[in-house]
Amino acid sequence: MENKKVWYITGASKGMGLSLAKQLLAAGHTVAATSRNITALTTAIEPTERFLPLQVDLASEQSIAASLQHAFNTFGRIDVIVNNAGYGIGGALEELSTEEIAANFDVNFFAIIRVIQQAMPYLRRQGFGHLINISSIAGFAPGVGWSVYAAAKFAVSGLSEALANDLKPLGIRVTAVSPGWFRTSFAKPESIAFGKKQIEDYQYIRTFHEKFNQMDGLQAGDPDKIAAALMQLVTHPNPPVNLFLGTDAYNRAASKIAQLSAQLEEWGSVSASTDFTI
Repeated sequence: MENKKVWYITGASKGMGLSLAKQLLAAGHTVAATSRNITALTTAIEPTERFLPLQVDLASEQSIAASLQHAFNTFGRIDVIVNNAGYGIGGALEELSTEEIAANFDVNFFAIIRVIQQAMPYLRRQGFGHLINISSIAGFAPGVGWSVYAAAKFAVSGLSEALANDLKPLGIRVTAVSPGWFRTSFAKPESIAFGKKQIEDYQYIRTFHEKFNQMDGLQAGDPDKIAAALMQLVTHPNPPVNLFLGTDAYNRAASKIAQLSAQLEEWGSVSASTDFTI
């Protein structure tokens, strides 16, 4: 297969998605990119024969289906689907309303399911493809004050691992990409929501949120280097199911794995104690 690929990216009008689209186009790849706001997308990147901007409502199966059909009709195939759209929500679980929780899961998790379900008939017919689901280090090693966001990203990573098993026989690869903090718009109000209700006993959570806000512009991750990492990922003969991006994500993941290994060893006798005695 030729080296230049056709990419379909959700949430591409800002942040990581926009940077990824620009870098891929600069490298000679072809990109179909989605956004709720088509004007923001076409203002950021001028449409060309290798760039197809798509206005898509990720809450609508019909809108997603139409965008995928448009992309396939235009380019003849899609090699890589990047489920990037998402936003963070901060607050203690007790503070968040059912509506706030459902809205966050709908964008961060269920939208991914809708995209994959609508894309699978095309990927199965062509016999290849790579699904990249953007999770977060918070979905593997959560911090304080982001319980629902972490839960949604845990779900993304878990779904990706299960799909990697299910789709391998079809020639379709799956990777959950878990970034740390990158210098994008993610720390800004347009990408972060906070629960409207605040309980005094959780004031310490606000301290963690304030530290997060103060990181804006100081994050270690360079978003313009993400494309190179993903291009390496999709051309590797044996790509990982989990990829952590950024030294902060790598270090948090390594620390979590070491903690899990120690706990597994410490509680191994209790684990074994529940078997039938032979």
